[in-house]
Amino acid sequence: MGIGWWVWVVLLCLVALVWASRHIEISRARRRFRPLSEDSYKDGLADPPSLSVLIAAKDEEANIERAVRTMLAQDYPRFELIVINDRSTDGTPAILERLAAETGTNGRLKVVHVTQLREGWFGKNNAMREGVARAGGQWLCFSDADCTQLSRRTLSLAVRHAVETGAEFLSVLPILEARGFWERIVQPVCGAVMVFWFHPKRVNDPRHPAAYANGAFMMITRETYQAIGGHEAVRTEVNEDIHMARLAKQSGRRLLVVSNDNLYSVRMYTGLRQIWHGWSRIFYGCFGSFRRLFISMMFLLTTNVLPYASLILGWTVTGVRGWDQAGPWRIVALAASAAVLAQVTTIARFYRMSRTSPWLAPTFILGAVICIGMLISAMRRLGGRATTTWRGTTYRGNQVASA
Repeated sequence: MGIGWWVWVVLLCLVALVWASRHIEISRARRRFRPLSEDSYKDGLADPPSLSVLIAAKDEEANIERAVRTMLAQDYPRFELIVINDRSTDGTPAILERLAAETGTNGRLKVVHVTQLREGWFGKNNAMREGVARAGGQWLCFSDADCTQLSRRTLSLAVRHAVETGAEFLSVLPILEARGFWERIVQPVCGAVMVFWFHPKRVNDPRHPAAYANGAFMMITRETYQAIGGHEAVRTEVNEDIHMARLAKQSGRRLLVVSNDNLYSVRMYTGLRQIWHGWSRIFYGCFGSFRRLFISMMFLLTTNVLPYASLILGWTVTGVRGWDQAGPWRIVALAASAAVLAQVTTIARFYRMSRTSPWLAPTFILGAVICIGMLISAMRRLGGRATTTWRGTTYRGNQVASA
């Protein structure tokens, strides 16, 4: 058995150990990172700060009414909801005006219409800037038009958690709705890649430079928002949420990320085409460097593709030649089997934690292959070699190509 065989087998054994170690990490995470839920706090704050919730909507006629109604139903006593219609060409403006008329003069819902994209700004950042200019809250909460509040206490629980923990920038991670086949197959892999770079343990550690936030729910004190330069500082960033979190942490602000249990959910994408373009954009915007994208790709190739390819090849050759005559192929087959078994059992536990059926764990390899393709797509966007189109606006690098 030559050196090449030993390298192959040792690499497979290392992959098996990596996946096996994830079992320990999952057990620790279940103990350390309790999700924010209705059981977290029974009572609200005695003197709650004022809060402005901002939602930007561009061509969101399928989602916006549900997002607005479930947010307006929140039990938080001191909040306003500002919805910014960002150049929508569908029924979004009419829906918002109808909802505003229904709420009457209580002032809780404000609708802002943006008709032009400011030069040098990306769409969502420009819309949020317009909303903040009309916001009066001590805290600012940024959300998305495809979010659905499952609980009436989301805002109350988030504000209390932020105040009691001393957080100045709190991001509550969403429950990802996955209804279609490709959503269930691909999105958990994409989430695993994000956790690889932005593990909550590191993000929540003030001493660690890792910073992350999810734009579906970002709550920031107004003072922190102004200190980091607001949306002006991220006006040409595709993933402004992560960049704002990075700026906040760099300036010494307390950044905190928590998951949620039945507080709110979001359905990010429907269909493989939307998933491909959406996650390619996220990877490009979040990582922003060839090094990180390449490492992510190699991580998936080594920990996913290599074990399965080795498993198929090793057992095929062993089956053709027979166990006695297969030689080193037997060892390759056994090492690959151990790696795949460790991966599937780990992913099953991860899926159970993330509300995905653990029976889909064997499909992780298919999602990994598609995810590799999306990472390559994100690499092509670096330096403007490819464009990113989102919500009707096309971006090339950090410039608006067409709106």
